[in-house]
Amino acid sequence: MTAPSPGTPHLTAQDAVAHLTPDLWARANRLLIRKGLAEFAHERLLAPQRLPGDGHYVVRSDDGATEYRYAARRLALDHWQVDPDSITRHRDRAELPLDAVEFFIELRNTLGLGEDILPVYLEEISSTLSGTAYKLAAARAAAPELAKSAFQDIETGMTEGHPCFVANNGRLGFGIHEYHAYAPETANPVRLLWLAAHRDHATFTAGSGLDYDTLIRDELTAETRNRFTTALTALGLDPDDYYFFPTHPWQWWNKLSVTFAAEVAQQRLVCLGPGDDDYLAQQSIRTFFNTTAPTKHYVKTALSVLNMGFMRGLSASYMEATPAINDWLARLIDADDTFRSARFSIIRERAAIGYHHRQYEAATAKGSPYLKMLAALWRESPVAGLVPGQRLATMASLLHTDDDGAALAAALIEESGLEPATWLRRYLDTYLTPVLHAFYAYDLVFMPHGENAILVIEDGVVTRTIFKDIAEEIAVMDPDAVLPPDVERIRADVPEDKKLLSVFTDVFDCFFRFLSGILADRDVLPEESFWRTVADCVTDYQAAHPHLADKFAQYDLFADEFALSCLNRLQLRNNQQMVDLQDPAGALQLIGTLRNPLARYAP
Repeated sequence: MTAPSPGTPHLTAQDAVAHLTPDLWARANRLLIRKGLAEFAHERLLAPQRLPGDGHYVVRSDDGATEYRYAARRLALDHWQVDPDSITRHRDRAELPLDAVEFFIELRNTLGLGEDILPVYLEEISSTLSGTAYKLAAARAAAPELAKSAFQDIETGMTEGHPCFVANNGRLGFGIHEYHAYAPETANPVRLLWLAAHRDHATFTAGSGLDYDTLIRDELTAETRNRFTTALTALGLDPDDYYFFPTHPWQWWNKLSVTFAAEVAQQRLVCLGPGDDDYLAQQSIRTFFNTTAPTKHYVKTALSVLNMGFMRGLSASYMEATPAINDWLARLIDADDTFRSARFSIIRERAAIGYHHRQYEAATAKGSPYLKMLAALWRESPVAGLVPGQRLATMASLLHTDDDGAALAAALIEESGLEPATWLRRYLDTYLTPVLHAFYAYDLVFMPHGENAILVIEDGVVTRTIFKDIAEEIAVMDPDAVLPPDVERIRADVPEDKKLLSVFTDVFDCFFRFLSGILADRDVLPEESFWRTVADCVTDYQAAHPHLADKFAQYDLFADEFALSCLNRLQLRNNQQMVDLQDPAGALQLIGTLRNPLARYAP
């Protein structure tokens, strides 16, 4: 058993699995199979057959012997709104209990799960089910209460994870005690472990106006700095030869203390112990919010845990340009009238540090997980920019529903007192308009999913949107764009016919599809009104920027259809590394097309 690390809850072996009960496990399996039926049908891996009656369907196993019957509504973008309580499983005229692992085994050929992928995928499914059971066991706030809660209460109150991926909480590498310590939904405070990294083997870079000494003085108290310095001098080492370096406790206990043992033995790395600030893990698992001092930086750490198609490490060499990329983007946004009018902003990744293990660098190819074991970055906190009456929420919360099916987005609409379409338009003006402007004016694309955006809310109304996770998630698609040398890394060679998928897929299909379904299912806003409001936002943006008319025609958001890009197909094909980050467009799984819900509202 891995030694306990700072912040690990003191649970007995039995208490650590108290959430794994027959009732909670059955509910978790039902919810996951519901998602599998919905998303695999959306990606055309499953071809449900309609049964007699109103909106009832059946899916059969590979051998045809097992049937899954359920009720569903089909909405725009071929979105399947499956009723979880209606799902039944049958074989040889007998009804069987729902079992998600059996579901994948029964449909392994249909889903294209090869022999090498299937066992690991089943482990991810089992871990996702365990996490769902934990969330079901917890006493969680109802959606109306959560909607008005504090920033981090909302962050740790999320229950679903990525809306598209079925195996979205694998976190392979965490033991159950580490799950309780580090999973965001457990909301346990964590104290990061700090190392001293010899400067001959580490690279520190910072954004404009910031240097290492200033950062560390702001992030660590004088007492903590003195303690760390004393630890080095006690070993006969010169503190000026080292950088202080935050790391995830899991990474130290499970990777660095073993895989980097030579670095520790030769004092190129020195463990200094935990810091004094408490942090909370964010939805992205490896990023931490400082709850002791909320205006201090987020800290993003390397974490060699397999989750949702990637090992969640951080590349030391990749981190070097991160502050420069963030500074460049911040200047671009600040100088643009449209971004300013939308009150759009980013929280910059202000500094980064990476450790270079020379032997692994000599022995492995670019992109190897061994090159991503020890790096960190510091990202601005959005808290410092708030004024009285404002609160923050992850945009992912707009897709949150509670145990009774109540929707957080509906609660915000009710709090606002606005008509649902008016509330939606206010949100779109802060979120969609900047995405459109970045694309059409600058050939710049974000990864604008729910976890990468933070909403500023006043009286239930979204008044600003803040984007984060910049350097790893943005790309400039113009081959002729003039970029500073430090920013050149973000230039991407994307085929013309795939460029607009950055909006059609990432925004329409992977976020609006779900938000529209939630609001329509609860009779808050019909899907026709939802998409008409989206179309109005696009039309008004285009009318305000007539000089971009040629771009609007070239990349037509009102086209009749667009390619269906399938995320689960990527994970089912390779759940170790879904996408080559050097060529993300080349890895897309495009299967047919989707009818564009904006087409009918073309100006």
